[in-house]
Amino acid sequence: MTVRTILLSAMLSAAAITHAAAQDVSKGLDVELNALASSQKGCLFTFVAGNGFAQNVSKVSFEFVIFNDKGTVERLALLDFRDLPAGKSKVRQFDVPGIKCETVKNLLINDAPVCEGEGLEKGRCMDGIVTRSKATATLEG
Repeated sequence: MTVRTILLSAMLSAAAITHAAAQDVSKGLDVELNALASSQKGCLFTFVAGNGFAQNVSKVSFEFVIFNDKGTVERLALLDFRDLPAGKSKVRQFDVPGIKCETVKNLLINDAPVCEGEGLEKGRCMDGIVTRSKATATLEG
């Protein structure tokens, strides 16, 4: 084996290890704001939540900040997403009273005050969280 072959092999191994580590870091929860729909109470928020962790999340709640069309805070809401099995996605709906969907422009996941599951450390549910929106309002994490 030449020195050049050894160096090339070492560089490829280091790149593979770096790529694998990057994939582990990106595994986490995925929250999508899928739809907003007017309801008799106010606004029905539909989310699709996915669990990219290797372990089940037995209980998770997110603190959402709902911003209105003026860019000011309309409300803080603690939404219980319940359980999220490892490698699966679930649809969750929340009917938030007293809010008109057409005035909701942005949501921010402020925190995950409840994040439970075997082997999950405190605060882990916010690590690497991925957010997106298919609704008229945006979602940030």
